[in-house]
Amino acid sequence: MMSHEGTNLVSTLTRITDDQKQQILASERTAMVHDTLLASLPAMTQLEVGGTGNLDRLPQSFAVAAWNVERCLFPDRSAAHLANHAPSVVLLSEMDKGMARTSQANTTADMAKALGMHYAYGVEFFEMDLGGPTERVFCSDSFNADGWHGNGILSAVPFEKLALFRLDEKGHWFSLDANPGADPDQPRVGGRMAVAAILPTEQGAICVVSTHLESNADAAHRHSQFADLLDRIEAFAPGLPVLIGGDLNTGNHIPPDYDWRVETLFDLARERGYHWDLTADGVTTRNSLITPHDTRQMKLDWFCARGFGGEALPLLPSVDGQGPLSDHECILCTVTL
Repeated sequence: MMSHEGTNLVSTLTRITDDQKQQILASERTAMVHDTLLASLPAMTQLEVGGTGNLDRLPQSFAVAAWNVERCLFPDRSAAHLANHAPSVVLLSEMDKGMARTSQANTTADMAKALGMHYAYGVEFFEMDLGGPTERVFCSDSFNADGWHGNGILSAVPFEKLALFRLDEKGHWFSLDANPGADPDQPRVGGRMAVAAILPTEQGAICVVSTHLESNADAAHRHSQFADLLDRIEAFAPGLPVLIGGDLNTGNHIPPDYDWRVETLFDLARERGYHWDLTADGVTTRNSLITPHDTRQMKLDWFCARGFGGEALPLLPSVDGQGPLSDHECILCTVTL
């Protein structure tokens, strides 16, 4: 297994020290300070890799899931919910590691173990606090053991090469000078990012990418992030078939109708040879335990592909016999090389 330039592969992410936590809390909330903090934290350039799978190569046609699991309160239930659909690749976002609200669990590793898959996990944010009011009721402790929140990939086959792409290094959720809307009471070091993997198939290598674009921004900001992501993918996997999946936050913070059609990243991708045909129609948000928004109807989650055929599968509702699992439905597709 290889890593892309600037990405370090580890068996467990390097934990932040108490001194580093205090430094973050005491720091001035500017983009320049954030750059310094980001560079001082090894986990921000690491991917945690583990798990085991049951295949050496993917077949010509296979199922893929992409799911924002909203912290992943219930890793075992979430894995069981996916199991009947037998995805060979799962692209995950909003996954906790060492957070009190999710019982200090390594949620990506737990889902991988339950599904019998390899995993790679990267940090989006280091979160200092326990979360919002609806999250605190789930907290098992008054502290976070790690404070990691990020994205991951589960795969039935071993990874050939991995990369972490940071799409925001200026601290959109930290820097009050760059983003006056940043929460002054909850400093988060980090920013939106993607995890990319090259996987072996019977037809040759492919690239899959799990990503999460900015919610607290406009369409131009997300366009810029997606353009950056496509450039990074091309450098990482030139000429390979590519499947990107995740929460692109399309139409977010555009009241009152959250119209995803105003986003310009769709045409941007088409101009670069990608298509959106593997995404099912329909709203992808729902009421959840953490996000009880009865009236919010948004289409945030997408597959973007190059060099793949296949078909979109119906949305998988994020609710099981015990209740809701996330505020996002899971999107599914079958891809064919």
